[in-house]
Amino acid sequence: MSEFWLISAPGDKENLQALERMNTVTSKSNLSYNTKFVIPDFKVGTLDSLVGLSDELGKLDSFAESLIKRMAQSVLEVLEDSKGKVQENLLANGVDLTSFVTHFEWDMAKYPVKQPLVGVVDTLAKQLAQIETDLKSRTAAYNTLKTTLENLEKKSMGNLFTRTLSDIVSKEDFVLDSEYLITLLVIVPKPSYMQWQKTYESLSDMVVPRSTKLIAEDGEGGLFTVTLFRKVIDDFKIKAKENKFTVREFYYDENEIKRERDEMTRLLSDKKQQYGPLLRWLKVNFSEAFIAWIHIKALRVFVESVLRYGLPVNFQAVLLQPHKKSATKRLREVLNSVFRHLDQVAAASLLDASVEIPGLQLSNQDYFPYVYFHIDLGLLD
Repeated sequence: MSEFWLISAPGDKENLQALERMNTVTSKSNLSYNTKFVIPDFKVGTLDSLVGLSDELGKLDSFAESLIKRMAQSVLEVLEDSKGKVQENLLANGVDLTSFVTHFEWDMAKYPVKQPLVGVVDTLAKQLAQIETDLKSRTAAYNTLKTTLENLEKKSMGNLFTRTLSDIVSKEDFVLDSEYLITLLVIVPKPSYMQWQKTYESLSDMVVPRSTKLIAEDGEGGLFTVTLFRKVIDDFKIKAKENKFTVREFYYDENEIKRERDEMTRLLSDKKQQYGPLLRWLKVNFSEAFIAWIHIKALRVFVESVLRYGLPVNFQAVLLQPHKKSATKRLREVLNSVFRHLDQVAAASLLDASVEIPGLQLSNQDYFPYVYFHIDLGLLD
């Protein structure tokens, strides 16, 4: 499974024994894989500041998760035909996400624990905000280019009635620069090829004999040239329509065709040039954003544990990886049973209306007697 439960319990003897019982039961019942989740000691500050940080970290947690999901989606979109390689591009510090989470170590250099907690949170918030700003600008430029290219490519698709003809026709197919003659393009249904060959010269006066040529086909019909005098164009179109032949409005303009082809070549080149740098940026900054997100989870556990269990700071954090979805209900029952004694502390605190305990809910469905946070690595689900 790609989900983790990050919990904490007080670090006294009774609760450390409870953690041992949890590990024994979950191991024997094959419910989860459990590892210690080491969180350093931070400068606690005042309880008021911790309550404020609890709210801020909740918002930052949601923002970080949303950001890395958007980045994962961007990697998926950039890879296009190589979507099978998405997971190998979504790494954290060069390892897969599961390995990073299960072997998490606080980055002391990037987020010094000697500074006040509010400073650590501010550093994380600014880092993620900058990544989001860069993500928007980089993906917007690439997506604009990609959309323009896709629109041009769509013109080369479809049937002979709608698609561009600039990549089909050539200069030799037309009579050009003539004061009197013009070459038209006519779409003829496949079953009517023989009828066209027999009748096109007599559809109107002044049609040049033996001037038709099949230059392209699709599943429904063919594109034929026909040369005639300019002054009978309207009459020819009417007669062609009566016979279910469609004159495609097209006038050969060498400069316009060259412009279209050059534009396509330029866009393909620009996309190729942007692809590599953008993918590299996404890989590097996805890693940075993901690492920041797991640090935020660690901070949330620390702050909620201090607010829940009190001072001095003494708690043990544990990371659980449920083995399968069907076992999560049983795993939850085991945890609630092992730590049910913590309910008494919570219930006593709830009696005092002036005491606000983050993470506690009056709904039995939402409340857990231990600190609990969820980590979902299904970023593309």
